[in-house]
Amino acid sequence: MTQPPVQTSASGHLDLIIEMTSDFAQSHDIEAILHLGLKRVCERLGAEAASLFLLEQDSGDLVCHACIGPTEVLGLRLAPGRGIVWRSIDLDTPQLVRDARFDPDFAVTVDEATGFVTRSILCAPMSFRGQKLGAIELFNKTDGQSFTSADGQLLRALAMSSALALINTRLVAGMAEQEAFRREIALASEIQRAMLPPPQPAASPIHGVNLPARGVSGDFYEILPLRDGRIAFAIGDVSGKGMNASLLMTKTASLFRCLAKREDGPGRMLAAIDSELHETGLAGMFVTMVAGILDPAAGRVILANAGHEPPLLRTRNGEYLPVDDGMPPLGIAPDLFADGCPESVVDLDGGALYLFTDGLTEARAGGGAMVGGDGARRLLDAFAGMPADERLQAVVRSLDGIGSLRDDVTLMVVEDRRLAAAGVFERRYSARPENLATIRAEVTEVARELGCSAGLVQDVVLAVDEACQNVIRHAYRGGDGDIVVHVGREDDLLVIRLMDFAPPVEVSKIRPRPLDEVRPGGLGIHLMRSVMDQVDFLPPPAGIGNLLQMVKRIDTP
Repeated sequence: MTQPPVQTSASGHLDLIIEMTSDFAQSHDIEAILHLGLKRVCERLGAEAASLFLLEQDSGDLVCHACIGPTEVLGLRLAPGRGIVWRSIDLDTPQLVRDARFDPDFAVTVDEATGFVTRSILCAPMSFRGQKLGAIELFNKTDGQSFTSADGQLLRALAMSSALALINTRLVAGMAEQEAFRREIALASEIQRAMLPPPQPAASPIHGVNLPARGVSGDFYEILPLRDGRIAFAIGDVSGKGMNASLLMTKTASLFRCLAKREDGPGRMLAAIDSELHETGLAGMFVTMVAGILDPAAGRVILANAGHEPPLLRTRNGEYLPVDDGMPPLGIAPDLFADGCPESVVDLDGGALYLFTDGLTEARAGGGAMVGGDGARRLLDAFAGMPADERLQAVVRSLDGIGSLRDDVTLMVVEDRRLAAAGVFERRYSARPENLATIRAEVTEVARELGCSAGLVQDVVLAVDEACQNVIRHAYRGGDGDIVVHVGREDDLLVIRLMDFAPPVEVSKIRPRPLDEVRPGGLGIHLMRSVMDQVDFLPPPAGIGNLLQMVKRIDTP
């Protein structure tokens, strides 16, 4: 009876995947390339015959567009719901039939019409989230055995490459209807998103986000846990835009996934990827890329950079340190990486390492001004009090819409999660008066845990409460909004940051009033500065909100 193949690694057939992807990228004759691809698959998997079916939009039938084997079935039509091919598409999963005679969906009429004898079948769909393109079907192993689950995994990967090739060819040819063009872009975007890592758990030390400037992005990032507890990661930017960039992105990301488990260190990974890209052809394109390995237990990162934007280490004191940009991009010249790629060691020491593509600095923030390097730092500072996954999403949302992006935006953060165990408190609240009691209670608890005396706790809670009231009354003026409260200890200092998302205030106009002019409940800045050692409004990020920092020294016995 039919059994879907178990998903296993296809890295043993990486050369075939690379060859197929290269052929697809260099030719727009889809019929010829699909025929050549089927021939290679038959030879590699030892199949007697193969067929590739594409969905015909007008009739809804599956039509054979390429075939290999002793019988000619080109042009064969399969009505909806008939046969193992349709079952594979409807279930959106590969189908492995070890003995076709016992499968109720086997179309024996085809054998009867052609004289071919079908023993076993392996079929993989070309479909994504209900949008169906077609399927690839293999028949009979030449050694008399049935297909294996490893064969199924390889065919699945090749079906995805075929789907990308089909979309690319249709786009390049110029489809007559604009609506059809949008559907193809949307489908390519779905394929690309399928290649990106899934959202990471909140406690993960590495998070990433990607926002394409168009329907298909040339950016990518990877997060890959290793068996020894370390985590491999990468971020990259492919030259150019559209489908060709997406194909090269897919190839580079696939190479990283395979090599990260085999190569010792990110420098060797980048050198190996560069070699593979040159062997398969780049057609004048190149890739900037950073690869790294995090040791979460030590809070240490090993990095290698091939022409990418230098990563930024934000120390736990809020300072920024760039990490050297290393080598030129991948794909520039075959001999550049002959001696490998140099590596850098970064001790996070409670900080966070940010990696991003140049789309971030070239994006337009609120008001239309380019973000730039300084603006990127202010954006990261603005949301520093938020959990990592929410922080990245907030940075992306702060940009003035997709239409203002000059380039794809990809952003990653690698954190020293050992700091979380040391008692850093970060929480987002709705800016409502009824939440003030909860804020006071939670700040009281964390201040005690961080070693503050009873008197110091009282001062801190008073300052935080007054600051939050100011945000509710003056920044949001009683309207809806959020407050992010961050409380942490840095050596012998208690550091508190409050972030709102209201229009930026003019810091020069914020002055404490004389005490004889202060009304009940309106101590404001005067109270905060009287009980805290330092109160500062950090430079507000353009169009984002306001960031207040208060510092108090913790007296040790």
